[in-house]
Amino acid sequence: MVICFICGRSLFPSNQSATIRRPFPLAHGTTTLGFIFQDGVIAAADTRASAGGLVASPTVNKITPIHSHLVATSSGSGADCMLWERLLTRELRLYQLRNRRRLSICGTAKLLSFMLHPFKGTDVCVALTLCGWDTGAGSTDLSSLIDDSSSVAVSSQGDTNSGPKLIYVCSDGARLQGDVISVGSGSPYAYGILDSGLRGSLSKDEAFSLAREAVFRATHRDAYSGNNVDLFHITEQGWKQREREELKDEYYRDMKRKAMIVEERKRVTGLKVPT
Repeated sequence: MVICFICGRSLFPSNQSATIRRPFPLAHGTTTLGFIFQDGVIAAADTRASAGGLVASPTVNKITPIHSHLVATSSGSGADCMLWERLLTRELRLYQLRNRRRLSICGTAKLLSFMLHPFKGTDVCVALTLCGWDTGAGSTDLSSLIDDSSSVAVSSQGDTNSGPKLIYVCSDGARLQGDVISVGSGSPYAYGILDSGLRGSLSKDEAFSLAREAVFRATHRDAYSGNNVDLFHITEQGWKQREREELKDEYYRDMKRKAMIVEERKRVTGLKVPT
């Protein structure tokens, strides 16, 4: 039985077993990413849900708003991710109603890690990246409610500081904080674009363009990712979602950029450059 550390209630009925295994293996893949820059946090993801070689759905939402200043990108089993996102949203809302303040992003990551820990070693497959903004006085850390002296340490010194936060939480027990995180089968390709183009001085439009290109490059090489790209921007005022874009539009933009480079080389060198 799994108990919520905030309210003390059971998250699942006691007669349910956490060790029930699926009757057949599910191969899945995705591309999700998040990064911090000077104007907040960008979260991006593709929209393809796959089950092995089958495209189960081309229009899945892999970025879920948790509250006004927090969204979560999901990777893993679609059903598992949806369940735990709903449970996390519920617990944070109950905490806010009881305490009249939001739980900090670091406290939220710690809570989610504790909730997932009993399922380590089972077929539960959840990898969530929490992308949010702490407003300082309006949030609090979970360490004041939970004795976490023996758990994996997350420094509470910066938990209540206002500003952008990006934390990865996985069902195998991992809890990592960073400035750029990409998860999923397409993440190695996305990291290649992010590592070459990411800098703190990016403008908002440049950050959107970089995130969109990173997802596009990943979907071009990874068969389990594709179709569309969702983009969220999280600031001190909350999150905003951009209109969903088809990745084929980014493909045509990329072809246009390459054609312009070829034309520029022709103009500078005066030579015929093969296209």
